[in-house]
Amino acid sequence: MKDKNRRQKKGPAATGPARPGERSRASAPRTGQSREGQSREGQSPKGQAPKDPKGQSFKGQSRSEPKAGATHAGASRSSGPASKAAVSREMQPRPVKVEPQPAEPLRKIAAHTGEKPAERVPVILETAGTNDYRLIDSGTGEKLEQYGPYRIVRPEAQALWPRSLPAQVWDNADAVFTGDTDEDGMGRWRFPGAALGETWPMRLLDTDFHGRFTAFRHVGVFPEQLAHWSWMKARIEAAGRPLKVLNLFGYTGVASLVAARAGAEVTHVDASKKAIGWARENQALGRAEKLPIRWICEDAMKFILREERRGSRYDIILADPPKFGRGPNGEVWQLFEGLPLMLDICREILAPKESALVLTAYSIRASFYSIHELVRETMRGRGGLVESGELVIREGGLDGSVRGRALSTSLFSRWTSA
Repeated sequence: MKDKNRRQKKGPAATGPARPGERSRASAPRTGQSREGQSREGQSPKGQAPKDPKGQSFKGQSRSEPKAGATHAGASRSSGPASKAAVSREMQPRPVKVEPQPAEPLRKIAAHTGEKPAERVPVILETAGTNDYRLIDSGTGEKLEQYGPYRIVRPEAQALWPRSLPAQVWDNADAVFTGDTDEDGMGRWRFPGAALGETWPMRLLDTDFHGRFTAFRHVGVFPEQLAHWSWMKARIEAAGRPLKVLNLFGYTGVASLVAARAGAEVTHVDASKKAIGWARENQALGRAEKLPIRWICEDAMKFILREERRGSRYDIILADPPKFGRGPNGEVWQLFEGLPLMLDICREILAPKESALVLTAYSIRASFYSIHELVRETMRGRGGLVESGELVIREGGLDGSVRGRALSTSLFSRWTSA
């Protein structure tokens, strides 16, 4: 299925891919379209008159001169043999509503035994400002950020406090997202000054990529993930061998590029063709075409099931699933329904030694303890350590010198074998 469509609904975007998430976080499931306004078998569409077998409307037809074979209520009993065979509408059997049956599970979740891994909670992983990104200020349900050369205002439901900086600083932003304030809601960008281009170059952890104004308020990177990316980069560089990294729901590929530059062999999976295309653009921007990255546009669950059957193994798995998403063939992803099985399969494709699993969850009504306990149960008998908590971004002010408030962005749980 990114898939990061960390967070978008599949739908028309003004520019750029929706993060499936975006990484799309509401169309009807593939098992059936909405029935509103549709006619059931033997019934008429709402607001239309019933029709006879020839397709002619009964509306306005005289009750005293019914047509042969008429079956509507009120037909004359003395109309001849045809009327004797008529059955009133009240006597006709009503269609039986058939409830859709739940899809068969892709496979059963294994029952794991043994001790649960050690734990460390709560863990707060903090991202401070860099040259190309900074959280300047936040408050009253919004955040003001620096992305490369631009200052951007976007909705932020968790910014419950008042703003620290004066109104004129916010008013001088280069771009403001307006519209649906939901994590995956669609809207438009307003440019108070000069109109800006669709994309602009950015650089984080020595990795080049494009920022982009999308219709889902996201801009192609989730900077709070820098905490995970820095940890991953250090682990890859210290391994002394090329590690195999699987990036599920990989979105625009920044994490994949960071891992490959550090020396890993990367498999990047996302269900969105637009996201894959954007990731390849990012690769080309940094002249990184020779890096060992496989770009795969596929439903994430189908891919890891196939990898399990093949006996494939990975040293590090990054999983950044959206709350809701769709695969390229209409596969439906629901986080709370699919997460336990997804983690169980990931356990099976992790290398037996010196491996790690990083899970991030955005925009869900849950405590980090919920995913923490799920990961510990999943990894029973594998030893290691599970660290769980929240990813936060620290306000830095206009020049990055201020240590302001911490804005929580997502939940995470990270298992390491050693």
